Amino acid sequence: MLSIEPGSMSERENYKFLIGSIIPRPIAFVTTTSKDGILNGAPFSYFNIVSSNPPMISLSIQRSEGKQKDTARNIIESKQFVVHIVDEQNVEKINKTAASLAPNQSEIELANLTPVESVKISVSGVKEAKIRMECSLEHSLELGGSDSPGCDLMIGKVVQFHIEQDIYKNGRIDPNGLAAVSRLAGDNYAKIGEIFEVKRPK
Repeated sequence: MLSIEPGSMSERENYKFLIGSIIPRPIAFVTTTSKDGILNGAPFSYFNIVSSNPPMISLSIQRSEGKQKDTARNIIESKQFVVHIVDEQNVEKINKTAASLAPNQSEIELANLTPVESVKISVSGVKEAKIRMECSLEHSLELGGSDSPGCDLMIGKVVQFHIEQDIYKNGRIDPNGLAAVSRLAGDNYAKIGEIFEVKRPK
């Protein structure tokens, strides 16, 4: 077995090692509003649950050459954002939003996604997602980097859930109905695939 010290590799090599190893990763499609009122959207696979009491999620937004991304800046400024689960039906459109656009351009318009008003916050979500979560910013942290931060870590508190009625029964979400996709490395994604059960020990 190879043993590799991260400091001996470039940032790109570390990146490739991590995204090739930590798979599958859930994908959050995040909408934010700029101070000029532009609705922006971008997908992120450094995303997960933090807590269920209260419901909170984490979102790590990587910087490019130390430069903060529009999503991070918008969240910090407005303290609000919407997280959507990426699924088999919307992944093609969501992928289009990964394009690098100017801050005054909307990825939502580029991908022909349909804005839908939120209930508790001012940031709109998109209709095409089967699940979306309205979030308020709980914490933001600048992390990593020897000279400047490498990422912005956001902890968001979910203030409103929205879910397609057909996939939510008896308080449980049907994973086949949701058909969430996950991120692998490169241009690769994965579907849910075979579901199996392993009982937890008591």
